[in-house]
Amino acid sequence: MTNYLEFEKPLAEIEGKAEELRALARANEGTDTDKEAAALDKKAADMLAQLYGDLTPWRKCQVARHPDRPHCMDYINALFTEYTPLAGDRNFADDHAVMGGLARLDGTPVMVIGHEKGNDTKSRIERNFGMARPEGYRKAIRLMDLADRFGLPIVTLVDTPGAYPGKGAEERGQSEAIARSTEKCLSVKVPLVSVIIGEGGSGGAVAFATANRVAMLEHSIYSVISPEGCASILWKDAEKMREAAEALRLTAQDLKELGVCDRIIKEPVGGAHRHKAESIAAVGKAIQIMLAEMQGKSGEDVRDARRKKYLGLGSKGLAA
Repeated sequence: MTNYLEFEKPLAEIEGKAEELRALARANEGTDTDKEAAALDKKAADMLAQLYGDLTPWRKCQVARHPDRPHCMDYINALFTEYTPLAGDRNFADDHAVMGGLARLDGTPVMVIGHEKGNDTKSRIERNFGMARPEGYRKAIRLMDLADRFGLPIVTLVDTPGAYPGKGAEERGQSEAIARSTEKCLSVKVPLVSVIIGEGGSGGAVAFATANRVAMLEHSIYSVISPEGCASILWKDAEKMREAAEALRLTAQDLKELGVCDRIIKEPVGGAHRHKAESIAAVGKAIQIMLAEMQGKSGEDVRDARRKKYLGLGSKGLAA
């Protein structure tokens, strides 16, 4: 069953009517509704293409957060073989919002790390809706250290509303853990590629996505703060999230223009949640291309290029 977003309600009505006609035909032999149902199907397909061909930034936020979008575990299961999960930060606990481990991508050994939101009520609570605590970032640091030691490329899959803002997380050094994870991204001497597969929220995303190459799915978002949070701070009104989404320039298209995103991975019409296998395959192909671009380069060159990239961000705007 399709979970329709708010702006898809007219589409839901058309597809619902088409299904009603088919149900009528199944219940009454001799009733021919094929022509009417086909006409509604075409109308729905045209509307879907129109809706997704011109999404506003706020609607992109809604699509990026769709609960049926492929999550980190879906990508790992589909794209990687011999995945061996590694748990814990060797200090406090294992954070289930962050998953990672050794794997092979098309036969090449890699370290894969990502945020996992969960796909039902139980798993979402267990995964804390993809919001990592300090131990999650410290686990990521441990895995990046391991990859650096053995010369394994690192692949990160980012999908988080942001780091968990709870009292316990702050007491255990949330901001320090995020900073250390970002620092580790900048210091490893192995290729590091990142894909924003849904939400790239705040420092919680930057801690994984300070990479040589950053790709974004077409309808994903990446921002220093959520539109709702921005609206609450600037206008004292979370309902102004549409205006905030416009101002934040959080879409893949905006971030490609700004130089934050290196590659946009096209999604099928209707979004990744409607065509999971096709979207996952496109992400896998993009990861392989990005890793191939760094093949043969020395560890120092890979690290220095990454540092130069982030030191240069914003220079175009300053020059202007």
